[in-house]
Amino acid sequence: MPGSSIGTFLRLHTFGESHGEAVGGIIDGFPAGFEPDFERLQHQVNRRKPGQSQITSPRMEDDRVEFLSGMFEGKTTGAPIAFMVKNKNAKPADYDHLKDVYRPSHADFTWQAKFGHRDYRGGGRSSARETLSRVVAGALTEQWLSIFGISITAWVSSVGLIQMPLIKNVFSKKEIDANIVRCPHAETADQMIAFIDQLRAEGDSIGGVVSATITGLPPGLGDPVFDKFHADLGKAMLSINAVKGFEYGSGFAGSAMKGSEHNDAFSSDTEGKVSTKSNHSGGVQGGITNGEDVFFRIAFKPVASIKKQQETVNVHGEAELIQISGRHDPCVVPRAVPIVEAMAALVVADHLLRSNTINTNHSG
Repeated sequence: MPGSSIGTFLRLHTFGESHGEAVGGIIDGFPAGFEPDFERLQHQVNRRKPGQSQITSPRMEDDRVEFLSGMFEGKTTGAPIAFMVKNKNAKPADYDHLKDVYRPSHADFTWQAKFGHRDYRGGGRSSARETLSRVVAGALTEQWLSIFGISITAWVSSVGLIQMPLIKNVFSKKEIDANIVRCPHAETADQMIAFIDQLRAEGDSIGGVVSATITGLPPGLGDPVFDKFHADLGKAMLSINAVKGFEYGSGFAGSAMKGSEHNDAFSSDTEGKVSTKSNHSGGVQGGITNGEDVFFRIAFKPVASIKKQQETVNVHGEAELIQISGRHDPCVVPRAVPIVEAMAALVVADHLLRSNTINTNHSG
């Protein structure tokens, strides 16, 4: 099956199913000589795992990462880095009653139409558990990017119609992780948590928005036609399960602005460093980074697996009513935060390795 890889110079290939033996990946093109902080990497993985709180899936997984190759004496060797995370709390029997029906807004029907045979256990390859592999690779890559002063932070900015006020565009992970919904505005976070709890009790779900900022990028990443930086970033974000929308900079709001309002005026400091006085461009102009922060937002739909009764059809086209059991998130956005950070890190590192704007041979 094609479509399980992303990247050009830095390439990630993922494997595994939600209720199979394990999930994992192979990272090719990662620079040699880098010494990862494995505890820090595992912490980022833990931010994604289920069972964190009452507003996430109750599935309990250790999600301990095992590295199989590409490391020697605690450092990367430049060879492909293979890793694996075993599934220890899979319950495929939870899905036996769904094997012959198509769950609304799931990949069941489209997978059957394309491949003719599907893994109905939690969606198999289409399950959000696949994103665990992305977070492992992204967490490793984020550490490498920090050598160059590049950092990525994502947070929950809205759940349903509950939206946090625009305070600033950069937050620390400590601020973001101060509550279980990962919204760095305490009053709004309390409202979000109460709302998600209410919907969970009702057997329903809700969507939301994750906002993110990339800081410390040099100007010159990206290419002007098909390999635009923001185009690759958008593809990476839209590849995440449940994502319905991506915008960067002024986004859709920019379509309502005049050119005189939207244009980012240039200025330079005493040392001749060029910057912009505003950042409606979102750190990208002509598909190439301009050195300003890249600010973007990702919209997530409500989780499709809800406990309310729904109408559907079975594999024979016959109408049925179903109620989905199993362990599901009432709102995906709190656990999506590290996934967004991971995918952004992979895109940035890939473009950095394609570019000659920075000395990537420095391993730290």
